[in-house]
Amino acid sequence: MTEQQSFEIERRFDEFEVRRYPAHVLVQVTVDGDFLRAGNLGFRPLIRYISGRNARALRIPMTAPVTQEPLGDHSHTVSFVLPDGTDPSTVPLPTDAAVATVAVPAGRVAARRFGGGWTDARFEQNGEALLAAVEIAGLVPEGNLYFARYDPPWKPGFLKHNEALVRVHGEAAPTR
Repeated sequence: MTEQQSFEIERRFDEFEVRRYPAHVLVQVTVDGDFLRAGNLGFRPLIRYISGRNARALRIPMTAPVTQEPLGDHSHTVSFVLPDGTDPSTVPLPTDAAVATVAVPAGRVAARRFGGGWTDARFEQNGEALLAAVEIAGLVPEGNLYFARYDPPWKPGFLKHNEALVRVHGEAAPTR
């Protein structure tokens, strides 16, 4: 079974939850293309990296989710989360100049779960709903909205687990 990135749930809301993620390491690539094409284009160099095409020829287990951060209409950063406990100082250097490794500090993230197939509209709608709910809750988004895919492309759409996410700060307003 594929390891999933760990987190602790701080608080649940009707539309989302606030999670605390530990420090972790991403391997990522930025590609051009629409949302779905960028996901496919970004996946290939990342799977090559964890399959041993890195400076140490080290194979690294696949984890979930695969994340994608839109940077504009046609540019996206696609990332794999390396296994829990990965020490950033021991991560093999990429041999592909397009691939980078990034140490991410611990932080709070608002996450909205949603199911269904991978369509631009579904991701966009859930991202907008997350940002609206975060604002209503009195939290402040930090950085860009990004998305998580937990399942392989061949899994039927109605069984897929996806998420819209954004880093947040501030204290949520009390619930009534």
